[in-house]
Amino acid sequence: MYAAERQQRILTVARAAGRVEVLALADELDVSPETIRRDLTNLERGGALRRVHGGAIPVERLGFEPSVAIRSERFVAEKERIAKAALALVPDEGTILLDSGTTTLALAKLLPTDRELTVVTNSLPVVQALSSVKAISLYVLGGRFRPRTQAAVGDWVVSALAEVTVDIAFLGTNGVSIERGLTTPDPSEALAKRAMAAAARQCVVVADSSKVGTEHFSRFATLEDLSILVTDTGLDVETAQEFEAHGPEVIRA
Repeated sequence: MYAAERQQRILTVARAAGRVEVLALADELDVSPETIRRDLTNLERGGALRRVHGGAIPVERLGFEPSVAIRSERFVAEKERIAKAALALVPDEGTILLDSGTTTLALAKLLPTDRELTVVTNSLPVVQALSSVKAISLYVLGGRFRPRTQAAVGDWVVSALAEVTVDIAFLGTNGVSIERGLTTPDPSEALAKRAMAAAARQCVVVADSSKVGTEHFSRFATLEDLSILVTDTGLDVETAQEFEAHGPEVIRA
């Protein structure tokens, strides 16, 4: 078993059981405890697990929502590939919505500067990335500013989105599963994301594969609400086919 396969197995066990133990994993996977500790360290650096004495706990069990600064350091290559794949879905002309998040920010930075687009966003980092692009008509959604995600959330966002229609909404998510759909820890974030999905003719979720199988407190959409899920090749083909059976096309970048 390669290291990546072993670490994926560890993560699967952790999410199913709520925690993992070093010695039990070493015995199950027939490797040394030192190898398991290195795997847990790598998974913690990637933001999937939190090390505890003798083992690790998946971060979603801790109710921990990492900040934008922390998330920007995780899965950088995967997010860049996802953003490039999502870029192919951006129309030559028209209106798109960019949700808050590090993957949607990566997409914003790739938007062409010679194409007339209208961009609607609630994300301060996206606003900063696009504010000097003259070809883009930028609309900023106002509301309560949430420092952890650098986004406007709440009723003001919902009210503004009730009056508009966009061609494509590119949404981020903290978790995506077949059973629960798309979820996020904070209800105000969920409220904004739900309104974004409702305002769009086509809803595209951009999320690295570490989000798959994760479920958080607030659901904002079902798989049937999605047109496309753009993720990375860390999502295996069989699971991608399961997702497609429930609605969205899956693009593995």
